[in-house]
Amino acid sequence: MTVITAETVERAQGEVIVARGDVITPLARDRAAELGIIIRQGAAAPAISASSRTAVVEPPLASSPAARPAALMAMLQKGNLAAPTQLGAFSGALYRRGASLPSAMAPGGVVARTAAQSNRTARPRAAVIGAGHVGATTTLRLVETSLFEDVTMIDIVEGLAEGLALDMWHSAGLRGFTTKVKGSGDLSALAGVDYIVMTAGRPRKPGMSRTDLTAVNAQIVEGVAAQVRLYAPDAVVVVVTNPLEEMTELMCRRTGFPPERVIGMAGVLDSARFCSLVALTGIAGPGEVEALALGSHGPEMVIPLSLATVRGRPLKGQIPDAEMNAIVERARNSGAEVVGLLKTGSAYYSPGESAAMMVQSMVTGDGRVIAACVKSGGAYGLPDTRIGLPVRLGARGVAEIVELPLAADERAALRTAADSIATRIAELG
Repeated sequence: MTVITAETVERAQGEVIVARGDVITPLARDRAAELGIIIRQGAAAPAISASSRTAVVEPPLASSPAARPAALMAMLQKGNLAAPTQLGAFSGALYRRGASLPSAMAPGGVVARTAAQSNRTARPRAAVIGAGHVGATTTLRLVETSLFEDVTMIDIVEGLAEGLALDMWHSAGLRGFTTKVKGSGDLSALAGVDYIVMTAGRPRKPGMSRTDLTAVNAQIVEGVAAQVRLYAPDAVVVVVTNPLEEMTELMCRRTGFPPERVIGMAGVLDSARFCSLVALTGIAGPGEVEALALGSHGPEMVIPLSLATVRGRPLKGQIPDAEMNAIVERARNSGAEVVGLLKTGSAYYSPGESAAMMVQSMVTGDGRVIAACVKSGGAYGLPDTRIGLPVRLGARGVAEIVELPLAADERAALRTAADSIATRIAELG
């Protein structure tokens, strides 16, 4: 048995011949589509016409429409797909995270895709502004998905982004990703990107609140926003820079982008922190706890316990109230807890993972409900300000604010958070 990898495809001259029993990795199939390389089984296999430029077979798309990437949905239209052709064995173990299931794990057959169709559904491009710990972590998580044509990391420190990008690319052969990773010291590298993650800014130091950062980080965000507007006028921006609500609103104002295309990353992170802390009680694993952190990325954080679940069952009653309140408070102050332990610097693994997940959700169109900092638009009866709410993301940013049946006290807490945030944003001028 031979494993046909992306490297095998890249060395090929026009076609790759596989024998029965050989394993073709999904990345090899994707790379073949990109390069126009034909994959077929020996002489006994039906010939694939070069004129049709059929390059690769894909596994069936996920059964749920919400879980299918928008770019792939067009492939399901009648007459747009060539006849299914079985080419070698499909390796589920080698399958890329976040992709649809291989044929051995899902009903139906495999689908052939032409190179011309592949060109029409080219992968998007992304950029991360800031090559600090959060920016570098975000970049690495994005490139490892292989969802993007390239990801560019940008930083004003000479050589920093370029060096980290090269280091990441050196791991491509080990991790098997196909997204190119680049580094630059100039914001003109934003030209043509579809998604931007803004991580640049001063981090907190022990004893500092997020609002202490407002003045210095506002200057950074304003400068970046002007370049984003110039070089990437159609991009969606995910803001990570603190203080989160204020900097997200400032980015939106200075770019002039519609509010749905400028989104603050906070709710995903705070929700993950809460679920992970609940898991420390031993009642379930972190992935088995579901909860949303709404309101602000700070003291007005609201976690609707009425909707939180563990393995599909209500969380309330499974943990004593006093312990639950302590977990909520610890989640609310988790960022400061990490800062205090590190002494210098702040959290970066979980913030980077959270920002990357938001961009990935937009690209794949997975339809999941997450918490994000958005313009309320009057939802939940709130003033029209920036606040963490349940949303679904789409290819162009916020697709929907999801109305959930919050308890009366949770709605009241959300209103208090909105009023407080609105006051702080008004102080920006």
